[in-house]
Amino acid sequence: MDNKDSEAEIHPLKTEDVKVQENHENSMERRIVNKQSSQLSRLSRWRTAAFFISLFLCLIIVFAFSFIIPCPERPVSERTWFRNYNHAVAYQFLAIQDVNKDKVQDVIFVFKASNGSSSFNRSCLDEGLPSPCAFIAAVSGTNGRVLWERPAAEEVEWMECGIKELGGAEAPGCLVVGKPVSLTAVDLYTGEIQWRHSSDFGANYTVLTPVSVIPDVDSDGVQDLIIFIATGDKIKTFIHSGKSGKQIGSTGSLAVDGKPRYIRLNLDSSSSYFLFYTENSLYAYSLKDLSSAATGMEIKLPSLQQDPQWEKNIDHTTHRLSLLSFGDIRYLAKIPGRSRENILVVNSDMATLINAHNLQTLWTLNVSRVVSEPLLGYYKPDVLGIVLESEIGPNRKKVMVVESGSGTVQWSLKLNSRAESPGPATLSTADHRSTFLIWGEYQVPGNETRSRAPLQKLYLFHPSYTNVLLELRNSTDQIIAFDALLFERSRHACYVLLQGPQPSEEPGTVSLMKRKLKEDVSGSRVIWLSQVAVDSEQYIRDRLYRMRFHSRV
Repeated sequence: MDNKDSEAEIHPLKTEDVKVQENHENSMERRIVNKQSSQLSRLSRWRTAAFFISLFLCLIIVFAFSFIIPCPERPVSERTWFRNYNHAVAYQFLAIQDVNKDKVQDVIFVFKASNGSSSFNRSCLDEGLPSPCAFIAAVSGTNGRVLWERPAAEEVEWMECGIKELGGAEAPGCLVVGKPVSLTAVDLYTGEIQWRHSSDFGANYTVLTPVSVIPDVDSDGVQDLIIFIATGDKIKTFIHSGKSGKQIGSTGSLAVDGKPRYIRLNLDSSSSYFLFYTENSLYAYSLKDLSSAATGMEIKLPSLQQDPQWEKNIDHTTHRLSLLSFGDIRYLAKIPGRSRENILVVNSDMATLINAHNLQTLWTLNVSRVVSEPLLGYYKPDVLGIVLESEIGPNRKKVMVVESGSGTVQWSLKLNSRAESPGPATLSTADHRSTFLIWGEYQVPGNETRSRAPLQKLYLFHPSYTNVLLELRNSTDQIIAFDALLFERSRHACYVLLQGPQPSEEPGTVSLMKRKLKEDVSGSRVIWLSQVAVDSEQYIRDRLYRMRFHSRV
């Protein structure tokens, strides 16, 4: 302090300068603080304004969507609808696709008549066809309204729907194989014809179904089609462009020893094989071999490869599979496995599951004279099963659910049955099992009667009640085609019936019907397969009525 006072006395002007400088610095600090306070206050006001503006905009959007902008109307599906055609016959064909893009599945079928329905008033002469001719019709799954109709051919051999980019269009399409021989591509959404080509399949031919879609071999940007025609002891192969319909390359020829059928087996993403089977033999051809033979040159595409293990077991002279020797083959079916599809071989007295990787037998099951295509379903949660129907006597059949992994019979039922009765159907349920729909006539054991032809009754079975059948309906008309499916994803379980005369019979009334499954469940008759009644009949109806369905990917 003494030093500071002494310095002040010696340098009085310097002391004054220091004070002035300190006052100036304090003043500057106060100005900066005031300026910062002003800026913060201004920023706070902007934040407040932004918050209220955002809140106001949110309220406007909520108000608009709630009261001003209408929500998209959900199509209201009728529980049951009918579509009748007079003086007509129908073909054994049903396709289920979303035609009008309302997220509800629609029905496509084929009938033969002189004129279409009154909705479109089209005739065979409009397409230059003789009358009567075959019409393709798309019917709305919600209410049975006709979406489009198209005269397609004099007769229809086969039709394949849901083929992507057919004709180069963005929409999927239907390929119609007609008689006299013609291939017609039809737009699924509009019914318009994309292309039509005549072909020469030869005399007395049979189209092997289904038609297969193969990778793009002509490099036009659209996948192509391979068609197999059986004539005598040969199979002719035709490859057609999916974009234009023109034949690619030449016609191939495969030698077989009887009336053939086939399945296509995809071993992985790059190798695909066609298995042709007759009563006595099984033949295997890789897609690469068939494509190269038709085009006359080796095709090197990543999606067209051969499997080394399979090539070792194919006799390259006859193309028979050397490790598989079965007689009287009735059906061949693909069964999903852990890593790839396995092969189910069904002959007159046995069902055998073959490992598609090494062609070794996984299991065998004694089963006599299977009368319908094997079907997949789930008796136990997420455990894949196979539904087999075998003949056990005149107008008698046995329905079995077989576990695909072990070949164990999980459930079986004996029914009276007509020879022309439809095959079974399955629907996946939310409990990871399946509902099984079966045609026949159940009679209490020991009370069978053979004095009349069996009735056609539709039964529902669900594994939650192993001793219960629900009788849904009794049909007296001839059933041409039957299918059960979910018309909307994970809901709206229905079945479709196509009834009436077939092309070989006199024309009459053709009826297409869709019926919601729950409507039949509520009015069904409960049948006890054993004398043990677990719950009341009404409780069972109510529980199965409330059952939810699930769309498996």
